[in-house]
Amino acid sequence: MKYRNMPGIDKPVSEVGFGVWSVATPWWGVNDDKLGKRLLRMAYEDYGITFFDTGDVYGQGKGETLLSEALEGLRDNVVIATKFGYDIYAKRGDRHGRHSELPQRWDAASIRQSCEESLRRLKTDVIDLYQLHNPRMEAIQSDEVLETLERLKGEGKIRSYGVALGPDIGWKDEGLATLRDERYDMAQIINNMLEQDPARELIREAEKRNKALIVRVPHASGLLDGTYDPDKHFNKHDHRNHRPVKWMKAGLAAVQQLKFLYEGTDRTIGQASILFSLANPSIKSVLPNITTEENLREFAEAPDKTPLTEEEMKKLEELWETSMKEQLKQPFSDSKIKPTPVAPR
Repeated sequence: MKYRNMPGIDKPVSEVGFGVWSVATPWWGVNDDKLGKRLLRMAYEDYGITFFDTGDVYGQGKGETLLSEALEGLRDNVVIATKFGYDIYAKRGDRHGRHSELPQRWDAASIRQSCEESLRRLKTDVIDLYQLHNPRMEAIQSDEVLETLERLKGEGKIRSYGVALGPDIGWKDEGLATLRDERYDMAQIINNMLEQDPARELIREAEKRNKALIVRVPHASGLLDGTYDPDKHFNKHDHRNHRPVKWMKAGLAAVQQLKFLYEGTDRTIGQASILFSLANPSIKSVLPNITTEENLREFAEAPDKTPLTEEEMKKLEELWETSMKEQLKQPFSDSKIKPTPVAPR
């Protein structure tokens, strides 16, 4: 494993992190707490993963509780990020496993309550990275939100804060606003070889302003790690069911152009996909979806493989501009659905 420094955090983060949502909700096919805890513990003990990203909405607090139980005794050795903004405390029945968004609350009292409850579930005195979860522009630019976060930081309850950008609103403008505001330390974005925009512009902005980025969905819902079966689309309980079949099929065709990244090299396609993001210094950690011991091992070993060369990165950019971008846009031309549709990730 290799490590990078994050603003405001006193410990380096592993280049491959662990997104806890893959084991705290059934949305990726894992509904086994025992397995989830084992994968989280193995990530640190066997592979040196020190960055763990969760959120209070994952399983209505389950993600934070699961993480604290799995990493018992290791708090001083790891970096914990969590998220806030969804109103998980109002009684609306059992929503566990559902994909629709909860209402959001951004007032000072709600933020403070969310922070205190997350601290309790995580069994810690301080959250290393506290992120607005899928906020709209109004929340990102809210003085009340920022003043509350500064107070929590001053009280030692959080070390740094940023924004986990939601895909359902396009997120380019929100991302640029986050990165241009000196008070935010970072942004979490979607970036992969089949969804390069608007990530490319956000990466340039982050480098210009010396801001940190965290990347999620590096494997485009299974297209870039070989797990998607075109003959068996995701069932209705799987988060990836939001992906239109036509887009996934277009993605499979696009992937055929990427063999130069892994055939005849020491990388798998899944590892090359992680290295694609890590080629950018502003990206501090990548969050693949980890659901088995096999993909934990494969993804965690990615930073030790041969980095993508400048020539390979240039070829990827050319492929995106000359063929893949149009190829992947086409399935949406007659639809209101946008790439990377809404979900509380």
